[in-house]
Amino acid sequence: MSKNATKSNPQVNQIFDDLDKYRHFCSMYGYCFNEAELYNSKSYVYRQFQKFISGKAVKDQWEIDRAKFKEEEINRVF
Repeated sequence: MSKNATKSNPQVNQIFDDLDKYRHFCSMYGYCFNEAELYNSKSYVYRQFQKFISGKAVKDQWEIDRAKFKEEEINRVF
């Protein structure tokens, strides 16, 4: 084994740390998690994640879905 194989690569560790943070964000705010979208600035979910990281307001999909579900229930009754 080479010397480099026994040491962990800090860039690889950073990617996995970012991936864990992204996964946690997606589950916390109700977004579909797709690891391929990490670092993809064209992705809506990743842009929301960037807003979250910078401390800005983020759309909570759980709340949006809850409101849609309640609206559908009301429409079923009538």
